[in-house]
Amino acid sequence: MLDELYQEVILDHNKSPRNFGELEGASHRAEGHNPLCGDKVKVYLEIEDGVIADIRFQGAGCAISTASASLMTEALKGKTVEDARQLFGRFHEVVTGKREADPDTIGKLAVFQGVQKYPVRVKCASLAWHTLQAALQEKSQPVTTES
Repeated sequence: MLDELYQEVILDHNKSPRNFGELEGASHRAEGHNPLCGDKVKVYLEIEDGVIADIRFQGAGCAISTASASLMTEALKGKTVEDARQLFGRFHEVVTGKREADPDTIGKLAVFQGVQKYPVRVKCASLAWHTLQAALQEKSQPVTTES
C-alpha cells in the first residue's frame, strides 16, 4: 500500500513537474548530468537574504530524476540556504540507505527511500540535489553524478 502511494507521487511529479522552466534573473544556477542514463538538469535559484525566494528547474530525464527535481523545488522554496544543505544531507542519507526516511524531517521526499535498493537509481534521484549544491557554491562547470 505504501509503495503504491510512493509510486503515485513519483509518477504524478514526473507527469506534471512543479516549478519547471527557466527562472529569469536567477541569482544562482548550475547544470548537472548523469552520464549513466543521460539525465540532464539545470537548477535556477533566486536567493534573497539567505532565503531561497524561488527555485526552478529544466531538463530531461527519467521519472525518478524528474520527480526528484520537482519535489526538491517544492521542499526548498522559502527555506534558508542552510536548511537546503541540511535537507540535502538527510535526503542523501535516505537514498543511499544510511538512514530511514522520516517524513517529519524530509516530508514527501520520503518517497525516494525505495531507490536505495537500486544503486543506479540513487544517481537519478540525487542529480538535481548535486546540481543544487553546485548552484549554491556558484560552480560554473557542469556537475556529474560521477564526480
